[in-house]
Amino acid sequence: MSSAPFDFSGKVALVTGVGRAGQIGNAVALAFGHAGARLVACDVNAVGVTQRVREFAALGVDARPCAGDLTQPDMAALAVEVALRDFGRLDVVVNVAGGLTTYGPVERLTVKDIDRELAINLKTTVLVSQAAIASLTETRGVIVNFASIAYFEPQSPMAVYSAAKAAVAGFTRSLAVELADRHVRVNAVAPSMARTGDNVASAGEGAEYVEMEDLTNGVLSLAASGPDAPTGLILRIAPRAA
Repeated sequence: MSSAPFDFSGKVALVTGVGRAGQIGNAVALAFGHAGARLVACDVNAVGVTQRVREFAALGVDARPCAGDLTQPDMAALAVEVALRDFGRLDVVVNVAGGLTTYGPVERLTVKDIDRELAINLKTTVLVSQAAIASLTETRGVIVNFASIAYFEPQSPMAVYSAAKAAVAGFTRSLAVELADRHVRVNAVAPSMARTGDNVASAGEGAEYVEMEDLTNGVLSLAASGPDAPTGLILRIAPRAA
């Protein structure tokens, strides 16, 4: 059930942060499914990710759930094991899991705030990527990470989130160099605020949003293979011009 211009038929994609409907991880996973990929859908929310996989199945997408805390290395390794056990390969990893949890002046942040922001955005990305490298080497696969517009433009009052996403961007570029000889590509998207259920509920319909189709197309373009396929690219995704 592939759809132009992307064809991931025969490929297996592992996508994190897929537990909630109307959010980015769900949209990214579904886009890969519609492009023909088989899926491993991961999230800390076991009920949510299981429901998303049922919804995917109803649409003809072959997917497996994997529930657990990806800030733990054993869980990251398990996500890769599910792909290998059920599908026999792994071609694409998309590290969507993360988000903004510390919003406010730096002087008010606790150590717990800082640790959580770095863990869900950076640590999950590093651990899942680390667990997948050997399998992606076999398939000459690709990792796509989620940075943020905050990598390019200062954001306030969200300094730790901005730092975490800048770290994801730096990790992406460095890992791309590290894995070049193994023919594993590593890229990232850096979107402005996306039109998710949560964002619309908090910012309203009048805000400027990145449309989900533009975001998913950006991710799939970075994951697609070809003679000019990029590595080490941080792809900025902005709202459509009025």
